Amino acid sequence: MKISVASGKGGTGKTTVATNLAVAIARMGKNVAYLDCDVEEPNGRIFLKPEIRKQIEVTVPLPQVDFSKCTLCGECSAACEYHAIAVLGKTVEVFPSLCHGCGGCSDVCPEDAINEIPRTIGSISCGMGMGVEFLEGRLNVGEAVSPPVTKALKKLVAKPEVVIYDAPPGTSCPVIEAISGTDYVILVTEPTPFGLNDLKLAVGMLRELGLPYGVIINRSDIGDSRTDEYCQREDIEILGKIPYDRRIAESYSRGEMLFGVDSEYERSFRGLYASIVRRIKNDRISYSQR
Repeated sequence: MKISVASGKGGTGKTTVATNLAVAIARMGKNVAYLDCDVEEPNGRIFLKPEIRKQIEVTVPLPQVDFSKCTLCGECSAACEYHAIAVLGKTVEVFPSLCHGCGGCSDVCPEDAINEIPRTIGSISCGMGMGVEFLEGRLNVGEAVSPPVTKALKKLVAKPEVVIYDAPPGTSCPVIEAISGTDYVILVTEPTPFGLNDLKLAVGMLRELGLPYGVIINRSDIGDSRTDEYCQREDIEILGKIPYDRRIAESYSRGEMLFGVDSEYERSFRGLYASIVRRIKNDRISYSQR
């Protein structure tokens, strides 16, 4: 069971939902892993307070040109969609920050003049926190390409009963890398004009990917009804609402679970998990009967 928690914009409470859901499921006796895929700004550890047991470097292959073989034919430059390698005059320049490590340049080189050397772009921390297996990806400062870190992170997780993916905000490549292959996506939004605009973008992305999803509205009582009306009009299920509560804001600032504010939240997150399980099972049954 793989559940992603995403949002069209930052600051909607995505990590709050992801961490609380992971702990609530773990307290049901399930084996749960939480993956912080927001590798540019990971903050799940603030809430899960894990004991880190292992750290792993994430590397990508960087092309290195052997000028004794290179004929400056330009095949490598033509093959690179990201313009990470270019023939400039009588030399070949490599731009590490643009390189995605795909290996295309070395594959097309007719003189076999390009070797690949590993370049560290980030790290992964592994541990346990609040009964949850914890994995965090972290992109090094100054790096521009985050999907390789997320990809490495997803490969490292064992095979627990449930995996919660805390995706980065937005609808770009890092988000798609994080949520791809998951069974269900929870979109966390807020009832504001910006929140609704970015929710629409996120919904468009998920429809394009063909992933099932539902919406949680955070700070549900501070905005207007347009988010509810949009979900109703588009036949999008609202999985739950979290009202604005000063106690929640205070607990968040201390890095605490919502359960400490009101034990009812734990029951709510357990109910959320149970309803998602039913939806996924029904979808699989429907698919198998086609």
